[in-house]
Amino acid sequence: MTSATAVKSADISILYLGVKNGTSLDRANALRRDGYRVTHVNLLDLMPQSKWVWRITWKLGGHIFSPWILRKLPKVLNGERFDVCFVDSGEWVTPKVISLLRQHARKIVNYNIDDPLGMRDVKRFIAYRRSLPYYDLCAVVRAANVAEAKALGARDVVRVYRSADEVSHAPRPLNDADRGKWHSEVMFLGTWFPERGPFLLNLARLGVPLTIRGANWNKAAEWPELQRFWKGGQLQGDDYAKAIQYARVNIGLLSKGNRDLHTTRSLEIPAIGSLLCAERTSEHLEMFVEGEEALFWSSVEECAAACISVLSDEPRRRRIAVAGHARALAAGYYNQNVMRSLIDRVLAAP
Repeated sequence: MTSATAVKSADISILYLGVKNGTSLDRANALRRDGYRVTHVNLLDLMPQSKWVWRITWKLGGHIFSPWILRKLPKVLNGERFDVCFVDSGEWVTPKVISLLRQHARKIVNYNIDDPLGMRDVKRFIAYRRSLPYYDLCAVVRAANVAEAKALGARDVVRVYRSADEVSHAPRPLNDADRGKWHSEVMFLGTWFPERGPFLLNLARLGVPLTIRGANWNKAAEWPELQRFWKGGQLQGDDYAKAIQYARVNIGLLSKGNRDLHTTRSLEIPAIGSLLCAERTSEHLEMFVEGEEALFWSSVEECAAACISVLSDEPRRRRIAVAGHARALAAGYYNQNVMRSLIDRVLAAP
């Protein structure tokens, strides 16, 4: 970041509406690192403190909780003014909430890394779809969402790749204690979805030395056979990064219900310095050179063959991992680049 950018950023105030964990927190922190003055508000703090909030949001829609937000948010903001309001995800932000935000922010941006216009999460993103015409800028991560958002009245839509974080996904110093705790040959780190169980079970049956980490795997129909490969649930922070870094190969699976052609792990794995072995898609092929910066496959058999081959050739495995990391750095697949581009775009607009 140049000194000129730092001076410019320091003059810009941002109201960031997003949860205070995971990639949402990473993006807020990326804005801070770039010098912006950030006030981070978690809308969940304004709602009933119950596990049912997320369940209702998924099943019925986040718009149900707008009365709580409209009542409590003005007290939190206390008349303060911002240059930009950055809404991360937006499942609870209705047109009336945006009208309230207009009293506090000159420009309002939405950034959503899910598929809010697809068929899987229709109820969850009712508020998002209703609010599209009222944002100054909407950022989406799949090409199909651009036309879909414009059809619903979005003023300005930009498609970006997902991104890794400069800090959360930086390589950690290697040591024997961490290696003993986190080492794996081939790992899949992620939540269970119905299509993932059969794939990973077949991968193991083809001789791949598999480790599975992530939530809800006990729901899999294949759990009796997969259980011996499962080494624990959801990971965050250093544990998340170390599990990826100490895996010799990391499997990248897509969410079919979300129409994914890449995921955040498509960037996080190379950023951390490990080897990505993911489904062959047009977007993965745009991001990394196949066979040189990442491994790609179109079937479980091809995936198994790629894993077994690279595990038996450590110099090649290491060479691909190093090249993938270098590509991520050179291409700028990182939060600060993406966030800065969105802030610059919305402030440059009339």
